[in-house]
Amino acid sequence: MKVQSILARKGTFVATIPGDASVTQLCELLTKHNIGAVVVSPDGTNVTGIVSERDIVRAVATHGPDIFSRDVSDFMTEVVAVCEPDNTTDDLMVTMTARRVRHVPVVQDDALSGIVSIGDVVRVALEELQEEKATLLGYITS
Repeated sequence: MKVQSILARKGTFVATIPGDASVTQLCELLTKHNIGAVVVSPDGTNVTGIVSERDIVRAVATHGPDIFSRDVSDFMTEVVAVCEPDNTTDDLMVTMTARRVRHVPVVQDDALSGIVSIGDVVRVALEELQEEKATLLGYITS
């Protein structure tokens, strides 16, 4: 399945935050949308980084609670693994495994157009396995 099919089902909303926002504002955004990562963007279109719950936990462990007043850009991942709408879920699985990431922003024509999580990829893989199982059972029983 292609990324564009995932986005057609889940939508293209992407939570973004400017790099100069505080980590407290980031945590509020994560909570508000019940998500695990936010794309860092000055304008909602250009990707300058990504920051996840995992990044915040590591920052707290390293720097203590003072991080909550610091800028998101201090803790974001700057080299972001991105994909395009024509990429497949197999491509995403390779990227997510190799880069050890759970969220991959979708970029089309140099503009942010969605985000895919590992949960989205697992859901698609399970659906494909169920379809294959049904096909094989149909073949065996006919």
